[in-house]
Amino acid sequence: MRSPDALSNRQKEILTYIEGFVQDHGFPPAIRQIQEKLDISSTSVVAYNLKALESKGLLKRQGKVSRGITIPQTSAVRISTREFTQVPLLGVITAGQPLPDPEDTSSESAELIDVPPDIAPSEKLKDVYALRVRGHSMIDALIDDGDIVLLRYQETAENGQMVAARLRDDNSVTLKKFYKEGTRVRLQPANVTMDPIYTEASNVRIEGRVVGVLRQMF
Repeated sequence: MRSPDALSNRQKEILTYIEGFVQDHGFPPAIRQIQEKLDISSTSVVAYNLKALESKGLLKRQGKVSRGITIPQTSAVRISTREFTQVPLLGVITAGQPLPDPEDTSSESAELIDVPPDIAPSEKLKDVYALRVRGHSMIDALIDDGDIVLLRYQETAENGQMVAARLRDDNSVTLKKFYKEGTRVRLQPANVTMDPIYTEASNVRIEGRVVGVLRQMF
């Protein structure tokens, strides 16, 4: 049986929050959510207390899997990692200047990442892949360095859509908002301190449209 007196106030607070989150959503919170909701100084403090709770048998953690928390004593709610859909993480994309020699988005040996159902249901993740963002040029679109963007494979885009655009002349890929302006394209950052990229339309190949964002959890 659980022994509340053996827990610190912080550990009680974290455990109560996890139990409530699971009951409301059907899956556990991420470390970053626990930190922000409970106003804890850092994710490392959260991780320390989760480890303490695990050592006391009050929860289990599945390695470094994001949201990989289960509470053995909570019989009314079953947490299944099968609720998460996996998509391939195919490398890094810059949200600043184009990155030379980008990762090959046709790779079949890519790392897989979990997409929780509150981000997108599995039926909407067909033909979706992920890239890790490097840079700050999309910060005003709430995409920061270290975030992961989900992109749907497509070769066309409407004005204003956020895309992964390959610049053919230097074989580089960048994350920007797409605007077709006559015979040329404007790739617009979402950062008032940065200038857009102008290039001929024939120099741009769309490799995907952004359909979601995952925050860095660790």
